[in-house]
Amino acid sequence: QVQLVESGGGLVQAGGSLRLSCAASISIFSIRTMGWYRQAPGQQRELVAHITSRRIVNYADSVKGRFTIARDNAKNTVYLQMSSLKPKDTAVYYCNLCPALETAWGHGTQVTVSS
Repeated sequence: QVQLVESGGGLVQAGGSLRLSCAASISIFSIRTMGWYRQAPGQQRELVAHITSRRIVNYADSVKGRFTIARDNAKNTVYLQMSSLKPKDTAVYYCNLCPALETAWGHGTQVTVSS
């Protein structure tokens, strides 16, 4: 059974930074491609970044240059460093495998960026 617990969200002013963490209870974490997703009110969930087992990363155009995804396989944890935050980054942020495992969604962590 996969368990994913996100943390690190909060309220921040535009231009600020936050670091999200995702603790994963998942077998063979180190070989999994992991992703960070977000869902803004009234919108579909979208993939914002993913990292492969070989630490190859990819980002959505909307966050490229501002967000950095990283992983610590020893801790079964994936991170999302977010900088230069904008109000449009306001959303609930989730981690999951990539492609997502529908039964694995956690509660997410709320990120609110004020203007």
